[in-house]
Amino acid sequence: MIRVSAFKKTIEKYKHAWVFLYAFIYLPWFAYLEKHITATSSFHAIHSVLDDKIPFIEYFIVPYLLWFFFVAGVFLYFFFKDVDGFYKLAKLTFAGMTIFLLISTVFPNGLMLRPVVFPRDNVFTDLVKMLYLVDTPTNVFPSLHVFNSLAACIAIAKSERLRKHPVICTGAYILAGLIILSTMFLKQHSVIDVIGAVFMAYVLYQFSEKRSNRFPKKQRV
Repeated sequence: MIRVSAFKKTIEKYKHAWVFLYAFIYLPWFAYLEKHITATSSFHAIHSVLDDKIPFIEYFIVPYLLWFFFVAGVFLYFFFKDVDGFYKLAKLTFAGMTIFLLISTVFPNGLMLRPVVFPRDNVFTDLVKMLYLVDTPTNVFPSLHVFNSLAACIAIAKSERLRKHPVICTGAYILAGLIILSTMFLKQHSVIDVIGAVFMAYVLYQFSEKRSNRFPKKQRV
């Protein structure tokens, strides 16, 4: 009985895990897009004159890959420490990811920015080559690397608990900035993808804030 009671308490404590069911929407949809919108199919090429002025720098593969740990870490922190913040983060992030899927579906897009010949040969270049093999240069607008990084930073900035730790906040913001830069220096995204992600993050955040102010959370007695 004690084990059953403890199990029930755990389920009740972490019932907000249902939010992760969104993966069953996002992953199949994204897999479909990756399969049907490829470098050999017809898509709208995203390009800006600024892209041609940005050099390829393979060292940015480090912050680019750290993105996975950064976003996952922020989600897990709020999942265990701040349920209300977790819901806000999930709402903002998943709304943007859904918009990204819709855009990619109705407006197939991709890049032709990746270098054919790499300027240097080192371990970082090898990692970039591996990235290029597993990640197609399609479905890039707006950049989810940029958008999710910004969503994570917004959640951190809004957290009263985390604001008490300026070193953590500053480190997170610097890492997010390097991640955003990495998308362009690795030729994974166009400047247009980055601008689109920033605009989407701003609009969705403003919308969510207005709704929160319109329907404030009831104070607990």
